[in-house]
Order: sequence, then structure tokens, then C-alpha cells
Amino acid sequence: MAKPCERFLSLDVFRGLAVCLMIIVNTPAPGAEPYSWLVHAKWFGFTAADWVFPSFLFAVGCSMAFAFLRPTTDWAFASKVLRRAALIFLLGFLMYWYPFFRQVDGAWTLTPFSDTRVMGVLQRIALCYALGAFAVRYLSPRNLVILSGALLAGYWAILLAVDPSDPFSKLGNAGTRLDLFVLGQSHLYRRDGGFDPEGLLGAMPATVNVIAGYLAARYFTHAPDRGRSLARMALAGVALSLAAVAWSPAFPISKKLWTGSFVLLTTGLDLMVLAALAALLEGRAPNPATRFFQVFGRNPLVIYLFSELFVVTLQQVQVAPGVDVYQWLGVNVFQATAPGPLGALLGAVTYMLTCWLLGYILDRRDIVVAL
Repeated sequence: MAKPCERFLSLDVFRGLAVCLMIIVNTPAPGAEPYSWLVHAKWFGFTAADWVFPSFLFAVGCSMAFAFLRPTTDWAFASKVLRRAALIFLLGFLMYWYPFFRQVDGAWTLTPFSDTRVMGVLQRIALCYALGAFAVRYLSPRNLVILSGALLAGYWAILLAVDPSDPFSKLGNAGTRLDLFVLGQSHLYRRDGGFDPEGLLGAMPATVNVIAGYLAARYFTHAPDRGRSLARMALAGVALSLAAVAWSPAFPISKKLWTGSFVLLTTGLDLMVLAALAALLEGRAPNPATRFFQVFGRNPLVIYLFSELFVVTLQQVQVAPGVDVYQWLGVNVFQATAPGPLGALLGAVTYMLTCWLLGYILDRRDIVVAL
């Protein structure tokens, strides 16, 4: 039987792959529309871009299977989890507030808190991490499965109850109403007509992605027969994906609304990918390809935070009136090299490699920032 404290190469690569793809999806070079599969579905539907964020949450759950092995008191556990969740949430908020100042009539003024988005990617990670951590601390695997089903069914019921006539509308659904009531319009995402894709209520079903990652890693690391366990994981992934398709007519697949069918689909895909990676990598020595993704996996949140802050920094530096460094590079370098979606992708990959370089420097110095 594999020891629970043993490191698993496939889990490290999976986590690094999720971070790598998150950066590529978020930073296409300006000047042309990216490939459609690298753009989030407008509302209902599914693209490769939609798979990335839930996979990172799944990876967060996988990490819990190792991070929570050491015995500790309930008080120490709660203190550690809440402190970490609060720090991640705060960093996410500051990331959206950055660069903190803006020009108004030629003068620099502090960006008011009233204009700053409160929720976001890191904030959702923080909430789902905290909810998932307490769930896996106190519930058995069987009860975690029951809780996951209850969260998805409960979320569906809330949406249906609040607006039975149009429960999945962008601006009238229960999640948007809650965000408007608690946070207010000025604190929500501004690029989607007033809807925040990382709103408060969506953390409820998204926590299931974290729990699923924990259960998958726990099962995989404790399995006496690794080959059989991988086959079962892959089959479970297929079953969840089919269940998502079967549920979708009643509860459509939607990343922005984070529907139950979306959770089942992304979890199913994650299980299949993780099983495939484990079959390919476990029992073998790391190679240059796996080390590339391990660099991302060692400091995932730091690298992601850097990727978001650095692109905003590039957008603050003007090289011509109305043209910043990021725009200039996209048009004059990447679009000049490969016009169209390919240039946008090349720019995203180049930016991802720049972020990887930061991770490589940290890795070479054996620095792991535990957020």
C-alpha cells in the first residue's frame, strides 16, 4: 500500500498543468481574438477554457490529502485554515485594487474602495478551501459524497426557488441577487453586464470540486492495487461526465453560473486526466517535461498572483498615446509574427513562460511560499 505521506508525481504535474493553462487562458496577446476553445462560453456551453479553474480547485483538494495528514488539535486546525483563507482572500482583493492609483484629469488619485471588485478567482479559492477543509476534517469519505450531492442539489433548488420563471438568467438568478444585496453593484465584475462569475453563492457548488479532488487523491494514495484504482478513477470520470450530460437539459452546463452539471463534467474530466497522468508517470523518474509543470506546482498561488499583477503593470506603461506595453507587444510582435488567433496564443504562451521563469528561480533556490 502506498504511504499517505509519499509524493506523487502525477498530482504535482496535474496541479502545475492547471496553473499553466490558467495563465494561457487569461493572457492572450492583444490584437486579435484568441481561438474559440480558449475563450469561456458566453453563458451555457463548455470550452477548454472553462475546464481550467475548476481543475485548479480540484488540485487544491488533492493537496489537502497530504497537507492535513499531521495530527493537530481542532483549534490549531481551524486557526491555520481560517488564517490561510483570509490571506488568500485579501491577496485576491488587493490584486483587483492594484495598482491602487489612477489618473483623473492628469492627476494621480487613490482608487476608491467603492470602485473595487470584492470577489474574484483567489477569493473563490479562499472560500472553497475553507469550506472544503472543514468538510474533510470532520466527515468520512461516504459523508463527503453525501455532502457534495446535497450542495449541488441545494444550489439547484435555491436557483429554482428564487426565480422559478427564469432561474438561470444572468442578472436575475439567485447568485446575482445575493451579490447585489450583500456587495452592491460597484463591487462586482464590470465586464459581463453586472454579473460576477465568482460571486458568493457560486462558492457552494464550487466547493464540490475541492472535495472531489481530496477524495480522488485520498483514494489514489491509499489504494493497494494502483492499476485497478486508476481504472476505477477513469470509469468514475466517464460516469460523472455522462451524468453531467444527462442532467444538462434540466440544469445546463455553465461555468459562469457554476451549475451542478458543470461540476460533474469538470470533475469527471479531472478524474480521467489524473488517472491518465498517474498511469504514465507513477513509478518513473521525473523528466524535463514533468519538471516543467512541477515548477508551477510548487508555488501555484504565487505564480498565478504574479501573472495577474505583472500584466496590469505592463498595461500601466504607455509607449504611445493610448497604447500600453502589453498592447504594443501583442500587435507589433506577436500579430506581426503570426496574425490572428495563433499570434494571440503565442503571446499567451510567451507570457506563461515568463511566469514560469519566476517559478523556476524560486524552485532553484528551494523557496516555497505557503500562502
